[in-house]
Amino acid sequence: MTALDLHVDRSGRHDAPPVVLLHGFTGSTRSWDAVREHLSLTCRVLAIDLPGHGQSPSPADIEPYRLRNVADSIALALDRAGISRAAVMGYSMGGRTALRFALTHPERCRGLVLESTSPGLASDAERAQRRAEDEARAQLLEREGIDAFVRGWEQLPLWQSQSRLDPAVIARQRELRLANSALGLARSLRGAGVAEATSVLEVLGSLAMPVLLLAGALDPAYVAHAKAMAARLPRATVHIQPDAGHALHLERPLAIASLVKQFVATLSL
Repeated sequence: MTALDLHVDRSGRHDAPPVVLLHGFTGSTRSWDAVREHLSLTCRVLAIDLPGHGQSPSPADIEPYRLRNVADSIALALDRAGISRAAVMGYSMGGRTALRFALTHPERCRGLVLESTSPGLASDAERAQRRAEDEARAQLLEREGIDAFVRGWEQLPLWQSQSRLDPAVIARQRELRLANSALGLARSLRGAGVAEATSVLEVLGSLAMPVLLLAGALDPAYVAHAKAMAARLPRATVHIQPDAGHALHLERPLAIASLVKQFVATLSL
């Protein structure tokens, strides 16, 4: 069996509309704290630690990390919470996971929020290059440990817009990253990295649920991803957040929480 019993943090009212939150690579349920504080006022929130992260299992077998199997693990988490359908929000790797969940379990997804999400790499050459990069990162994690990896990860140009944030916010994000295990992250890279699945762009037309696509204006690659997916989705809305980069929930948590609350309020039961 490849479905895992994932760790879930619950908040909000039990009788409110359910929302599932899926963090990005190196994150955890705690990555959503600033957003959850506001969502929990009107929603039943289930923040889930993805395989290899937080308090969820980090099995040696790579199969449970693959997105199609993580989608089944999310369905299992909903079953155990007694929830038949939920809105699902994912960020980056969590967004690709949310997309796969919607494609494989559409009857369980009332709506979809994709923050800074790629539909996947289209060409074999792109996937081969990214797979090599992720394998090098996985080997660094195994060889030098989580501290060395996080120091390098934080230097990626993707995070440049975060340099303006309160140093306490950055320090807390580093603390959350360091709380993950090196082996768990290495296995996640090998099983759930962006190179490990082909692009889903061509099949997005099958998704009938409403979709909210979020990207930061300072993150042009993911603005392009959001617009490309919106062109294929039957019921898509795109919001480009001014003066923000890749991690909208970290850089502009109040604005993002407000958008998600409004989106969830429009969904049918």
